[in-house]
Amino acid sequence: MILTKEGKVVKGLGGLYEVRVHEGENIEKYSVRAKGSLHRDEEKLLVGDNVLLSVDTDIPDGVVISEILPRRNSLIRPSMANLDTLFVVLAAKKPSPVLETADKLIAIAEYNSIAPVVVITKGDIDASAANEYARIYERVGIPTFVTSSQSGEGIAELSEYIAGVVKDGATAAFSGASGVGKSTLMNALFPSLSLATADISHKIERGRHTTRHVELFDLGTGFLADTPGFSLIDFERFDFFSLDSLESTFRELSRYRGKCRYSDCSHVGESSAECAVARAAECGDIEQTRLESYRSIYKTLKSKNNYT
Repeated sequence: MILTKEGKVVKGLGGLYEVRVHEGENIEKYSVRAKGSLHRDEEKLLVGDNVLLSVDTDIPDGVVISEILPRRNSLIRPSMANLDTLFVVLAAKKPSPVLETADKLIAIAEYNSIAPVVVITKGDIDASAANEYARIYERVGIPTFVTSSQSGEGIAELSEYIAGVVKDGATAAFSGASGVGKSTLMNALFPSLSLATADISHKIERGRHTTRHVELFDLGTGFLADTPGFSLIDFERFDFFSLDSLESTFRELSRYRGKCRYSDCSHVGESSAECAVARAAECGDIEQTRLESYRSIYKTLKSKNNYT
């Protein structure tokens, strides 16, 4: 007898996928492979995918992933599908954050209709820096938390926020550069996870990769993922959206649309006399770091897409 069951991919490693199936109050776990056609690049399975399992009850281990159900969204980094919330994690210090990397992750989330949340770790190491980074993103209107896994600062508040958004089967993920303390933070939030962690290298002030693959953890009300850390070099390898879509991913720029002298203003090389965005940055109405990130991403996308 052939049965069909719907489940979610919570882990994938070496062509073997862990699929979790909720049937009423019961949870079934399957460690299975996908049928051949699902190995093609254009249909590559991702953690977070909702899938159909074909279960042949007459054959031992006769279970295979037969179909990927339609996705709401999919990301290259972190490599996931069907995300509702992306927690963008950066450290106040050790390693010092590259705000452009955080802004790229936020832009990717905005483009894919994923709610971005900024989490600043290691607030106990440099409270002044942590609060300054928090101020930048709070001004943009992005939910922001300053935390310390050592002192417990912000952990209860972040835990309460997660409970409010990771519900009704929603999926969220923590993502950020290596060494910012994603796994340590998740252990502080959910001690039962017992995720592996490692200290950063004091010589280069960068973290060691302790999370090797994306894995979803079932919180009962929804799913939360820890994801592998990455370097800025890793991040630059990926295209994420077109140049024409960039402005809409920086939400604070929307109120200046149509206010520049020229309708095709790029907000990159124009003077403040011509560009309303540049003028707003000069007046302090737009954070300078955010405008610098926008301009850097603009130049990268223009180069990659061969715009003239």
